[in-house]
Amino acid sequence: MSIRFGFFYALRAEVGAVVKSDAQMKNEIMEELVWDSTIKSRDITVRAHAGVVTLSGTVSCYAEKSAAELAAQRVSGVKAIADELEVHNVDGQMQSDSQIAESVATTLGWHVWVPSHIIATVENGWVTLTGLATWEYERHSAEHAIKYLTGVKGVSNNIEVKPVLMPGEVRHSIEAALKRHAQLDAENVTVKTDEGRVTLSGQVRTWENRRDAAAAAWHAPGVTNVENLITVE
Repeated sequence: MSIRFGFFYALRAEVGAVVKSDAQMKNEIMEELVWDSTIKSRDITVRAHAGVVTLSGTVSCYAEKSAAELAAQRVSGVKAIADELEVHNVDGQMQSDSQIAESVATTLGWHVWVPSHIIATVENGWVTLTGLATWEYERHSAEHAIKYLTGVKGVSNNIEVKPVLMPGEVRHSIEAALKRHAQLDAENVTVKTDEGRVTLSGQVRTWENRRDAAAAAWHAPGVTNVENLITVE
């Protein structure tokens, strides 16, 4: 699998779930891809085997690639996703790396949540972000801001999170945040911390709950890394 065009999503557990056949899962994912109006490409191939799904083919932009990944995640029974989709810009949208770099620099410069010292480099349409951020939302905002730009084929987010301070009660603040979240079964999530590094484990009902738990952990002051080992029922 290509490092640039391939992404693999971690396995999740299926406890007590109805096991689908490979053909059924493939059909449901194809239906979800057609149903999602943000996915225009009909050149997406789906393979499914024992809950592991592979997406291949071409899409017109990086945003569409991301939308296809999320569509596959929404289908119940999916344990892992290997994303081999390639971005082929349609006619009239071809841009040079220098044009893309200018668009990226302008977009990052106008975004109020992106630190001014973030650096972007572009090679063959692939954008690499480097620099330091104080919060995870700043790191995420930089990637999210440029993923919809014309010509962008992918983003490597190498921005490092370095908090200004390191409070001693990181774990307790994260646990309290999880309990405040109405959609999360906080008692089923375990939080472990090693200074600014956080590890989440346990089980939740949906992929969205899993993402929300990680987002809650990232909001705690002093967090530098979150390893999300939570599985989905």
